Amino acid sequence: MEATQVQETIDARGMPCPGPLMSLIGTIRRSEVGTVIEVLSSDEGSLTDIPAWVSKAKQEMVEIVTEDGFTRFMVRKAR
Repeated sequence: MEATQVQETIDARGMPCPGPLMSLIGTIRRSEVGTVIEVLSSDEGSLTDIPAWVSKAKQEMVEIVTEDGFTRFMVRKAR
């Protein structure tokens, strides 16, 4: 299996809701289609907020991985 190439990482660990999601939205807006953005978030709300927004905004959720104390979200800008 080929590893996904991440172009930008947002380290939002320790940032309260809605900070991680707002950081992702800003990065998506200034990125080109196809860009993979990784968000590291320790906020529990991100587990529902980020996937819901990705779906609503018609972006692509590549992967969600639970790490020790935080979650890693990989999102590809689809449009």
